[in-house]
Amino acid sequence: MDHIVYLDTKAKEFEKILEGTKNMIIRGAAGRKVPYGRVNQGDRLFFIRNNAEGLVKAKAIVKFVFNSEKMDKVVSENLVKENQEKLQLTEKQFKRWASKRYIVLIEIDNVESIEPFKFSLSNHSNMDDWLIIENIDTIIEK
Repeated sequence: MDHIVYLDTKAKEFEKILEGTKNMIIRGAAGRKVPYGRVNQGDRLFFIRNNAEGLVKAKAIVKFVFNSEKMDKVVSENLVKENQEKLQLTEKQFKRWASKRYIVLIEIDNVESIEPFKFSLSNHSNMDDWLIIENIDTIIEK
């Protein structure tokens, strides 16, 4: 399965992933929302900055996935703290994710820059910061 993952431009997530200081992505919510339970080891992640330029510029392979059970605030904060070295979250990002009831941690490997491309989501109704795409080739704009 392929995924398009939007990265926080202000927090320089894209740069941290490319330089290798960040090798884990986090998503969380009060309920089980995408990508909870929908990412698997071996899936491909395609990265795009959330800055409206609209270009996918890097990819990686999912090495490991952790989907939490329902957590209280303390357990959630501890989980994020324990993984901060891999996550490299800013203080603002930490506050955003650390109190969520459900957290997904996705460790990545084989990160590489790719020829930038735009994509079309005419068939995609869910515009979120994580898009599940069966096959990336079906949405690349020629």
